[in-house]
Amino acid sequence: MQKTLEFPVLLRLIDERSVAFRAAVASAPSLDVQVPTCPEWKLLDLVRHLGGVHRFWAATVAAGPADAPPAERSGQIALAAPWEREALLAWSAESTELLLSALREAGPDRGCWTWWGGSQSPQTSGAVARHQVQEATVHTYDAQITVAAPQPLPEEAALDGVDEFLSTCCAGPYTWPHDPAVVDYHATEGHSWRLVLAADGVRATRLPTTGAMPATAAGEAPDAAGASARGTAGELVLALYSRIPVDSLKLDGGRRLFDLLLAWDPDE
Repeated sequence: MQKTLEFPVLLRLIDERSVAFRAAVASAPSLDVQVPTCPEWKLLDLVRHLGGVHRFWAATVAAGPADAPPAERSGQIALAAPWEREALLAWSAESTELLLSALREAGPDRGCWTWWGGSQSPQTSGAVARHQVQEATVHTYDAQITVAAPQPLPEEAALDGVDEFLSTCCAGPYTWPHDPAVVDYHATEGHSWRLVLAADGVRATRLPTTGAMPATAAGEAPDAAGASARGTAGELVLALYSRIPVDSLKLDGGRRLFDLLLAWDPDE
């Protein structure tokens, strides 16, 4: 059974992905180039966004348990970023270090405000670190594809990323406005997850595995899933974050459920 990554591993991955992000930015011909996976942004906007996110969550973690986020949001923070590339990259590196320092100081178990309060993920600094691995990983892919040099997502970040996305962004006491459904996600690396969607809530579980094929969860029929998607863990993460089309995965049961999921806003 796959386990959640340890806190030191999460910090290492945030650092490594952020370094790779800046390396891609440094290789770009210009900061004015459009980001294909975020077409409303230029590369400059992407760098300012990720740096603002790092600084926002550094302040959020440092504040400890709270009922509301810091007054200054990530978008406001990003406005203070420099425009010239060398200075911007230095600002980005400082942003990452502020986040890592706040997380090291807090440790994995300190409570803090998060936007996913109702989800299966806890409101802790450890959960922030886990989500920030995905933030840095996906935006590194954005930067790399912008310079025509996309790399596969690191396997440990990607495997944890599928679980983290389903637990944080989907599962919780949310109303699924369509017919009840079960969707399975299978990573070719040998891990699988199930998302159960109903009017009284959404639940994400890891499916036990036997060899490379998923075993059924206790009490559930082998054909309980109405649809499933299979790909590498990296491909699953990129599809979940709408970086690649869902039909680039191997789909069983049609794509209608996946279209409904992509259009669904749990907070509505």
